[in-house]
Amino acid sequence: MQLEIIISTNTNQPLYEQIVSQIKAKVMSGQLQQGEPIPSMRALAKSLHISVITVQKAYETLQRDGFIETTVGRGSFVAVGGREFYQEEQQRQAEEHLAQAAEIGRSCGISLEKMQELLKLFYEEDA
Repeated sequence: MQLEIIISTNTNQPLYEQIVSQIKAKVMSGQLQQGEPIPSMRALAKSLHISVITVQKAYETLQRDGFIETTVGRGSFVAVGGREFYQEEQQRQAEEHLAQAAEIGRSCGISLEKMQELLKLFYEEDA
């Protein structure tokens, strides 16, 4: 199985985080489907020319975050429900930022209408 991951050494983002973010993006976009196998740690490390330990750290993070499931002897697969879990996590983060924005708006006397207008502008930007 071929999983296209592109890693860069010209960034401050660690290699394992690059792998994690790309696999998460593929799950979210539907490029990787629930139950679909992903390469073994050794195979992915070999294809990317990086350490197996780096891939292991990425897979452990993906498993902890609910995106993959690993079974000894069978391999790693896209987890059932990983996409929904991720969307819930993203919504929680958005809620935190919106709560901060609301507090700033209230403390500075910015009207709710103006805040809604600003949110709409940012939401639709580059859509």
